[in-house]
Amino acid sequence: MDRPFFVLKCIIVIIVIERCDKKMKKNTYRVSLFCIVTGLYWFSLYTYVPILSPYAEALGASHKMVGMIIGSYGFAQMLLRIPLGVMSDKMGNRKLFIILGIVSSLVSSLGMWFFKKPAMILLFRSLSGVAASSWVAYTILFSSYFEQKDTAKALGIINAFSALGQMSAMLAGGYAAQRFGQEATFLAASISGVIGLAISFGIFEQRKMDREPLTVPQLLSVAGNRDLLIVSGLAILVQFITFATVYGFTPVAAKQIGASDAQLGLLTAFSTLPTIFSSAISGSVVAKRFGEKRVIVASFIIISASCAVIPFSKDINILYISQAIGGLGRGLLFPLLMSLCIKSIDSSKRATAMGFFQAIYGLGMFMGPVITGVISDAAKLLWGFLVSAATGLIGALISHLFVKEEP
Repeated sequence: MDRPFFVLKCIIVIIVIERCDKKMKKNTYRVSLFCIVTGLYWFSLYTYVPILSPYAEALGASHKMVGMIIGSYGFAQMLLRIPLGVMSDKMGNRKLFIILGIVSSLVSSLGMWFFKKPAMILLFRSLSGVAASSWVAYTILFSSYFEQKDTAKALGIINAFSALGQMSAMLAGGYAAQRFGQEATFLAASISGVIGLAISFGIFEQRKMDREPLTVPQLLSVAGNRDLLIVSGLAILVQFITFATVYGFTPVAAKQIGASDAQLGLLTAFSTLPTIFSSAISGSVVAKRFGEKRVIVASFIIISASCAVIPFSKDINILYISQAIGGLGRGLLFPLLMSLCIKSIDSSKRATAMGFFQAIYGLGMFMGPVITGVISDAAKLLWGFLVSAATGLIGALISHLFVKEEP
């Protein structure tokens, strides 16, 4: 008598398991596709980065102009990321901004390929900053694929693929510049943009149509969040250092000791390779073992040490090592700052908070290379690197004093 019921129960269990398995496979597909688009997106933005400073210098740009070209990337983000975060929250549509970001990256790289004047390089480099402003949509949409308790893990994964796209871009860009000329890096970036754009239409997003627009008081409450302000300030210091050195004047220093274009690609790749692995384990392994605050303080000290070595390095191999050490520190640090910036924010306002965070750190991306360029024209490049090293120590001190201990 019980046998038919037993068989029926087995059938129901099998159906449930099969549906769960399909759901898991579907989510795996969504995550994988998103990670591929992320890699191509950053590839299109970073293929020409290893040669951009010396390329602009070869076109007749002063160190100050080189600093403005590098810094324009951050300046555009500083202006746009908060509005894009707000619009993304209001519309509940992250995918649209992802697609528009890739389009902007494509136009930017094509513009730098066609035009060979410092002023035009400045213009189209600014457009790449517009493209990078859509990163806020990437981080929020990807985080939505995971449970809220796994936010740090999700951001670690997406940052790892971001670093992977950047590293492969810079390796390919260095090789392309050595083999086909520096202008070829802009064409390679454009090809990546086209592929990324085509694939991006397949990104999944669960649309929510009942979202209420954020009011001005709500926006102010987000911007006034203590934890958000602290980690945003720390992010300014990180980006100040990164864009003054890795993406700014470290390639210039390397050229001064005889580095080739291929070696410039390797140099920036060495700064990114450790970031891939350290980003992936930052929130899920390292911070859980040692605590977020300790990891943040230690990471700033590591970054500072890597900057201090640069102006005294007369061998490209020493520069490789110093950049790898700095990349390790940045990979550990940044996912934690990203996680902390939205941890205490309501889910409906997280894109706004992330937009604020990324807009604020755009200030460091702009000021770092510009200030370093001014210092280098007025004194020596040595002093620019020492200022970056001091900035790292300031970040460690602020983190020690103001970042909350985990409960």
